[in-house]
Amino acid sequence: MDSRRWRVRWHRMVLGGLVLAALGGAVGWAVHRHGMRPVVGTIEVPPSLQSDRRFHLGEFEVEWNGRLGQWRIRHESDGHLVWESPAGQAFLLAGTGSMTSRDTIGYFTLWRSMDRLYRRQTVDRISSDGDRLVFSGRLMDGDGGSVPYTFTLESEGSDRLAYDAVMAPGINRVYFNWSAQPTDHVYGFGVQFSQMDMRGRRIPILVEEHGNGRGMQPLTFLANLTHGAGGHWYNTYAPVPHFLTSRMQSLYSANTEYQEFNFTDPNLGQLEVDTDHLHGDIFSGTTPAALVQAYTRVTGRMQPLPDWTQEGFIFGAEGGTEVVRQHLDTLLAAGVPVTGLWIQDWVGQRTTSFGQQLMWNWVLNPLQYPDWPAFQGYLKQHGIRLLGYVNPFLTDMPSGMNVRNLYQEALAKGYFVKGADGRPVVFHYPNFTASLLDLTNPAARLWLEAVMKEQLIGHGFSGWMADFGEELPLDAVLADGRTGEMVHNEYPVLWAELNRDVIQQSGLGRDGLFFMRAGFSTSPAVTSDFWLGDQLVSWDPDNGLPSAITGLLTAGLSGFTLESSDIGGYTSLTQFPLHYVRDPELLMRWMEFDAFTTLFRSHEGNQPDKNVQVYSDPQVISELRRCAILFRDLAPYREALMHEAAETGAPVDRPMFYEFPDDPRAYEITYQEFMLGPDVLVAPVTRPGMTTIRVHLPKGRWVHVWSGRTYDFANGGDVEVAAPIGEPAVFYRAGSSVGALFEKALGDIRAAERG
Repeated sequence: MDSRRWRVRWHRMVLGGLVLAALGGAVGWAVHRHGMRPVVGTIEVPPSLQSDRRFHLGEFEVEWNGRLGQWRIRHESDGHLVWESPAGQAFLLAGTGSMTSRDTIGYFTLWRSMDRLYRRQTVDRISSDGDRLVFSGRLMDGDGGSVPYTFTLESEGSDRLAYDAVMAPGINRVYFNWSAQPTDHVYGFGVQFSQMDMRGRRIPILVEEHGNGRGMQPLTFLANLTHGAGGHWYNTYAPVPHFLTSRMQSLYSANTEYQEFNFTDPNLGQLEVDTDHLHGDIFSGTTPAALVQAYTRVTGRMQPLPDWTQEGFIFGAEGGTEVVRQHLDTLLAAGVPVTGLWIQDWVGQRTTSFGQQLMWNWVLNPLQYPDWPAFQGYLKQHGIRLLGYVNPFLTDMPSGMNVRNLYQEALAKGYFVKGADGRPVVFHYPNFTASLLDLTNPAARLWLEAVMKEQLIGHGFSGWMADFGEELPLDAVLADGRTGEMVHNEYPVLWAELNRDVIQQSGLGRDGLFFMRAGFSTSPAVTSDFWLGDQLVSWDPDNGLPSAITGLLTAGLSGFTLESSDIGGYTSLTQFPLHYVRDPELLMRWMEFDAFTTLFRSHEGNQPDKNVQVYSDPQVISELRRCAILFRDLAPYREALMHEAAETGAPVDRPMFYEFPDDPRAYEITYQEFMLGPDVLVAPVTRPGMTTIRVHLPKGRWVHVWSGRTYDFANGGDVEVAAPIGEPAVFYRAGSSVGALFEKALGDIRAAERG
């Protein structure tokens, strides 16, 4: 995350801010939505198929009601209703349409139109072949046109049915409908920052920037003056076409094309995909844990982080050798356990009319960090690992600089993403331009891998932030012959695979780390760690501290089991009329939240000199030490959770309903509380000035960490506890082994405070 990127965006928003552009973005989205309610149709069944029938697919039973044209799936072991199509309505519809797009630095405005819609479905034949059931028939429009289809259900084990819908050539949009209930709660969809329960929502699945404002005003309006850069509630770096419900139903769409889920009808759910071939999985399970385990068995699971990452604080700093050493010395002298140093400006900085920005040229800059061997020696002396920064863009280097110019090398070799005109796509930023490497080109991929091995591994880095992955234009033309629209959601997976290969081939093994914000369905299987992107330095639920907690919890339900955030947030705004800067209270409360995630790492933000930093205030340093010690001492518990995540897909940080699906209150709780594994409950302070907090405790006996008081509830209950800075509301399950770790942490904190 280039720490100066916001200045780029702000330049575009203010200097390029025409109201017409904002209106154009709004109109574009309105056209794109073409009606909020799901598309529905009729179903027709011939007399020969109107009798009720039952089919057995492995451990599943499919009930066919011919009078209603409806099928239901139950699990034979317990009769649990796994899935059902809508009664008396089409479960498949199709159409032909078009989509155009406008994109600016990772923000996309889409215009969608429908030319022909086939909403009358016939079921002409049902055939069963062992573990496979096939429906076939035709889809018809209102003008006499029709297209054939086949829809297949196939058992893939005791907890999974694969679905597959194939349309005739020429169809490019397919709708899959199912029955829902008004009381359903719907969760998942990858990293979602504004909503947990998606009942009543329509969710687009498109990798993109998460926005600056996301509904906050006037920030969102001002940001939207530049092609929608303010974002919407659904913008996310890592969407996933997967969900589960409170009735324990779950679906995963294996398609990578643009798609939308629609839950605006209380009795119907819908998946819409730009394709002629729909495929994915329906899962069976009677708990959220069982459904997540079934889902992650398909998409892949994250592996435990390197041991050294759990030993304390990863300090994000920049400014060159002397500045970084000075700040690091301050923290070490105060007794902060520092395990890593993350310097994103290892490549140097350039001065633009809006400040300093990173050189997107992945070569060590000796002017920024002179005497590199001595600097490495200093870090090794203190047992501190070194981390850097890289992204898949390259910029041309200013003339006269005696440094390897990666941009010119890639340009000469034809390694950049190209437009329809055959020329490299140029991304415009103030005072410089950049181009994006085409990761579908094997030669480009091998070249970048070699650069990273030489410059990152060769200079002693144990890991790095692998930024971006969201900006592939939908109209790009790629080296493997596919379009940007086909590859857009897959690009962050390709980027993750490249980083994984560099780590694996370098000899770092399990000690190597890279962390990403962009992702898609299969990213967890190939990514070390995720972070939650560019939150605003605020308390706002749409884009501040609470949104990071929401993102953490939704992510885990879709396989992103290891997530953390920039401590204190990232984006600051100081241009009139906006004023968002990080204050000590926000920074310390954010520390308290991140101490219960999988990586405890700071970021100076996009305007370091305007924000309170972890090293700039004695009280802040003291709180950092407390949280870092707590994080370090809980490492054995997190290690067990990370191994559980690798084996079952269970998220390390979980919504309360994941552990307590029978507690109705658990489904109402969003960012207010979460579970760290099964035995730790955290209720972070998310509003300024709070010193007490009301907490819902689920059934069981719970111990308040700071007072030692035990609460016992047969069916759950509410308590109010003190929560001053330094003592966030945290409870552990009485009798669990984690209690001893908390006791050790409290002792270590007291010893550190005595000096």
